[in-house]
Amino acid sequence: MELAALSVRGSSDPLPPKAARETRRPSGRLRSGGQFHGGRFGFRVVSRDGLARLGRLTTPHGEVETPAFMPVGTLGAVKGLSQDVLEAAGARLLMTNLFHLLERVGPDRITGLGGLHEFIGWDGPLAMDSGGYQVFSLAGLRRVDDRGVTFRSPHDGSTVELTPERVVEFQEQIGVDAAMVLDECPPWPVDREAAAEALRRTNLWARRSLDRWGADGDPAAAGLFGIVQGSFFEDLRLAAAEDLAGLPFDGYAIGGVSVGEERELGRQAVSWVAPALPDDRPRYLMGLGTPEDLFHAVSLGVDLFDCVLPSRNARHGTLFSSTGIVRIKKARYREDPRPVDPACGCPVCRRHSRAFLHHLFRCGEITGKVLATEHNVRFYLDFMADLRRAIADGALATFAASRLPEVGPEGEPEAERR
Repeated sequence: MELAALSVRGSSDPLPPKAARETRRPSGRLRSGGQFHGGRFGFRVVSRDGLARLGRLTTPHGEVETPAFMPVGTLGAVKGLSQDVLEAAGARLLMTNLFHLLERVGPDRITGLGGLHEFIGWDGPLAMDSGGYQVFSLAGLRRVDDRGVTFRSPHDGSTVELTPERVVEFQEQIGVDAAMVLDECPPWPVDREAAAEALRRTNLWARRSLDRWGADGDPAAAGLFGIVQGSFFEDLRLAAAEDLAGLPFDGYAIGGVSVGEERELGRQAVSWVAPALPDDRPRYLMGLGTPEDLFHAVSLGVDLFDCVLPSRNARHGTLFSSTGIVRIKKARYREDPRPVDPACGCPVCRRHSRAFLHHLFRCGEITGKVLATEHNVRFYLDFMADLRRAIADGALATFAASRLPEVGPEGEPEAERR
């Protein structure tokens, strides 16, 4: 008997019956109008510098040069930024979230409006997290067993049920380009037994996701990613990676980081897992982190990244720059005529001073948060573009020596750290 795996009880917009999905689906994996403008999901390594890879990711909605950073648009938009601003900043691949779109909008409405790309107005590739992170972040509102996860919605108190089969069915239906399987993301600290159980369940769900992926008879042109769990136990991480590497996923993600651990422990997990994943598939580090974290993972062969840090920090007045962190609300910027980053070419740095942004934040003007977000997202995208050039030139070591020391261990130059 088929499991009723993903539903929102009490919602006015439930998942439609299977027959309705089959007739109403807008060729989910195709762009609005039913035409590809990319290709079937694929990945190739173009050049290397040590373990770091310069790659090209092909999706139904275009190609992406890797390593690449994906701005996080949980509900289909990065807070405070239009899609036009994201495109102008150089974003090519956007990360969305199944759980939040499911409970706020629902698959029926998104499908009826032409699929996710048409709904949010994004022509490029879209990736989607499965809701596995909410297993961690909404721990007090959920119940987990081998069947799946049952949540109490933080939005309206309704029941949200996710299982691996219907999670991938939903992602296929609305037309994402890179889909994540449902996984169980444990917190840190966690005991070994609980970490091993989460790993077992995650890999069980991975197999069920693969069995359902593309099962309607039209093979998926999009890509499905398995997710490596195992917390911060090396043998569990390596066992999980080995098991998933034997399954025909289109890509592999490193999950279960940025869940309360110290920075070095998170980096250690990446160093265990990344080299153990298949060389011919894209590797994605989920939810981490600072520019230094990104560099560390790129140097180990990771290709894709997403993190809310640039946009969340921006809303709190913390801006990234080539010379260190600028905490724009501090009094020292009250009469500072310089741009946030003299080396940055974003519209914010070309037009506005630190003093003006300081003024906006101190007055509570929302424009300050919008401008700070635009700058931070552009900083991350430019940082990744510089990393790609360094790999292409075989100059990653030079990049590390010339760029990373500019930021102190707390993310600020010594002169700013007071």
